[in-house]
Amino acid sequence: MSEILLFEALREGLQEEMDRDPRVMVMGEDVGHYGGSYKVTKGFAERYGDLRLLDTPIAENSFTGMAVGAAMTGLRPVVEGMNMGFLLLAFNQIANNAGMLHYTSGGNFTIPIVIRGPGGVGRQLGAEHSQRLESYFQSVPGLQMVACSTPYNAKGLIKAAIRTENPVILFEHVLLYNLKQAIPEQEYLVCLEKAEVVRSGRDVTILTYSRMRHHVLQAAKNLVHKGYDPEIIDILSLKPLDLGTIGHSIRKTHRVLVVEECMRTGGIGASLRAALIEHFFDDLDGPIACLSSQDVPTPYSGPLEELTVIQPWQIVQAVEQLCQSKSSC
Repeated sequence: MSEILLFEALREGLQEEMDRDPRVMVMGEDVGHYGGSYKVTKGFAERYGDLRLLDTPIAENSFTGMAVGAAMTGLRPVVEGMNMGFLLLAFNQIANNAGMLHYTSGGNFTIPIVIRGPGGVGRQLGAEHSQRLESYFQSVPGLQMVACSTPYNAKGLIKAAIRTENPVILFEHVLLYNLKQAIPEQEYLVCLEKAEVVRSGRDVTILTYSRMRHHVLQAAKNLVHKGYDPEIIDILSLKPLDLGTIGHSIRKTHRVLVVEECMRTGGIGASLRAALIEHFFDDLDGPIACLSSQDVPTPYSGPLEELTVIQPWQIVQAVEQLCQSKSSC
């Protein structure tokens, strides 16, 4: 086991795949000699050369389209968005081309492309740099979406995403890049369609992902001290949802709390609640609670920014309200 930071885990996973498969290449703004805005590709330019590590102009629509074309003709491109919010400029290429060409070509083309980069609400990055694009892309047919939350799953997910034949969007949170964890030195993959049971419990199922995993774990310490026993699931796969793992938990706890950084309207939580009501309504002992960010552009002001995002004390309060009292749990 070696202890590394999350951005280093992404680098290790990407490097292992580029060493393993000469078809894997990277493109994006400043990914070359600069090493990427968060140093995920540091040292790659010297190791792989300019043809496998392509520095692009500030033209997201163009280079994402080029990556789709490269995937159609046999390469396995990894596109880095310097900030995920900038990839809205490439929405047409991602939605109408990356997501649909396998289907609209009658299966003649596969699009093994990975689109990754920093997103989420940072610390005073402003509205345009605090986007949560999972809400935008979840309804696009043909796309897979995963969100890493630890160095372990970051490395395993990026390796699995590069190897699949499907187009994958890997969401990384800008505030988790310096998160440290010991991970195995031997090779491993993390399933792109499987949730992770972070903590087993019997009172309530808490479904979360990305940075909110750590807010939930912080809240869980308080909850356990108060006598509650929450089960925590990091859904990891935002699309498709692992309803098998989630359903097994719900049949045990009969209560659900969704905690997300995404917006409440049209967010992952909204889709998750709809799926749970459809599939597990009879297993629920009460309404599904959902804690989401407020439906406002993220303020630049630090105190106002904090008010828009769910905090651990709100998670504790929501679980207490769900259970009503320790005796009812």
